[in-house]
Order: sequence, then C-alpha cells, then structure tokens
Amino acid sequence: MNIAVETSPQLRELHRQTEVLVAAGWAEAAGMRRDRFRELATGLAPRLPDGEFVLTPRRGLVTPETMIRSARLGGKTGFTTMESADLAWFAPVDGLRLPDSPLYLLCGVDAGQRTRGVRPDDAADLLRDAGASPLTLEEGLAVAVQFPRWLVERTCFQMLGSRAGDKRVTGVWVSRTAPRLGWCWGGNPHSWLGMASCTTRLG
Repeated sequence: MNIAVETSPQLRELHRQTEVLVAAGWAEAAGMRRDRFRELATGLAPRLPDGEFVLTPRRGLVTPETMIRSARLGGKTGFTTMESADLAWFAPVDGLRLPDSPLYLLCGVDAGQRTRGVRPDDAADLLRDAGASPLTLEEGLAVAVQFPRWLVERTCFQMLGSRAGDKRVTGVWVSRTAPRLGWCWGGNPHSWLGMASCTTRLG
C-alpha cells in the first residue's frame, strides 16, 4: 500500500523518506513485505510534527551495517570497518526512553554544531540542560541516510545515546568522500564532530 501523496509538505516528506528506505531494501532486511513497511510508516502520519523529522527504525529492525550502506554522498556509498559483533554491543544508554513501534519519528534533530570541540563525555550534561536527548547509533545512521548532505552542510556527528560499556562513542563522518561509521574516544574533543540530538521521539 503506497502512501498517498497529499498536498501537505509533511506527508510528502514522509513518503519521500519511506521510499528511500524501501529502495534501499530495508523492508527485506527487516523480514517484512514492502507494503507492510509502507503501512507502518503511514501509521505515523497523524503524529507528524510541523518542522523537520527523520523516519527511524527501532533497534534490531535493520542492522547498522545495512543502514550505513544506505547512506550515499555524491554517489559514494557509506561504509564501516567495525565488525558486526562489535556494533552489537552499542545499546541505548540507561534512562533513554525509545518508542516501542518498529518505525518512529525523530523531531527537533540537531547535528550538534554547538557542541563541536566539546568532549563527548562532557556533552551529555550540556544536551540535557538544553532539553535535548542524544541520538542512538541507529538514530544517527537514520539521519545520515535521509540527510547525508548534513555531514558537509551542518557537521559530522557522534551518537552519545548508545554506548558499549567502554570509552568509545560511535560517529558518522566523511572519509574518502563517503559517509563512514566509526568510533572515537569519549574523552577526546574534535573540532569537526558535534553531538547529535533530538527534542522528541514519536512512535
């Protein structure tokens, strides 16, 4: 069942984002039919915000490797050198509440321009004080898939919302002109990496 293309810009954007994921093979990767995947996205239409949003999969629906390969910048396909078993350790941090639905919406997404040069370990408090929530691994990858130009027009970013029980923080940046999923130490600041966040999650 296709999402009807209405006059609403928000509905058209939901349709666009859904078809990006369908074309990338996310329905098959999630073990479902394409029409079912579209139905799940359509079900979010009543919750669409007025501003920017990002259609995001629940953790485990699609692997991080599939997600980063769906991010394309200037014709280059995203990649990672991290192993699947290693990526599986990165889980949402304690206290981070995520919707239960297979697909949900990130609202008020900020790539983190104001947190460039801040140590990731220090940035969590800054985000909380600003009323923002750090993006998880999967959420950051969803942003890179839907808006890869943000990596050059806004900033590359890290995902403080997922940790592996060690000192690492995953991030997405541009390497060899392609989106790359990797990690950096939580105690090291980088002038070219912000801390991605959102204000609301709607399932």
